[in-house]
Amino acid sequence: MAASTGAANSAASDLQGPASAGSSMESPPIQYSMILDHLIGDKRPVKELSPGVMGGLPVPFKSDEQKMIERGMESCAFKSVLACVGGFVLGGAFGVFTAGIDTNVGFDPKDPLKTPTAREVLKDMGQRGMSYAKNFAIVGAMFSCTECIIESHRGKSDWKNAVYSGCVTGGAIGLRAGLKAGVLGCGGFAAFSAAIEYYLR
Repeated sequence: MAASTGAANSAASDLQGPASAGSSMESPPIQYSMILDHLIGDKRPVKELSPGVMGGLPVPFKSDEQKMIERGMESCAFKSVLACVGGFVLGGAFGVFTAGIDTNVGFDPKDPLKTPTAREVLKDMGQRGMSYAKNFAIVGAMFSCTECIIESHRGKSDWKNAVYSGCVTGGAIGLRAGLKAGVLGCGGFAAFSAAIEYYLR
C-alpha cells in the first residue's frame, strides 16, 4: 500500500515537473517583451533632455520680447537694411581707395596743367566715395531683399537662391541701359553669385 502511494506521488511529481518547467520556460518571453515595451516600445516614457542634464549649459526660456526681436532680425526688411548699410560702408571705402591710387584725382579737365590743392583732392575723393557707396548700397539691398523673398517662397536655403537673386538684381540694374544690357547683367550677376556660393559652401 505504501509502495503504491509512493509510486502515485512520484508520478504526480513527474507530471507537475514538466508542466512547471514549461511554464517557467514560457514566462521569460512575456517578461522580456514587457521590458522591451517599457524601454523602446509604446509604453516608453518620453523625457525631455535639456542641455543641462546632458552636461552642457542650460538654455533659458525666451520671452515674448526676445522672440519678437528674433523674428524682426530674420525678416526680409531687416536683412535688406543691413545689406544696404553694409554696402554703403564698403562702397564708400572702396571709392575712397580707388580715388587715392588714381593719379588724375583732383585735376581740372579744363586746365590739366594746374596742380590741384588738397581741398580739391579731398572733394574729388569724397564725391567718388559717395558715388560708389550709393551704388553698392542699392545693389546690396536689392540682392538681399530678392534672395530673402525667393528663399521664403521656395522654402529652401541653397545656392539656387543666390543665383536667382543675382540674376534678378543684375537684370534690373542692366535694364536701364537696354534689353541686351539687362540680359548680360542677369547672366553676369548670376555667375558671380554662383561662384561666391560655391566658394563659401
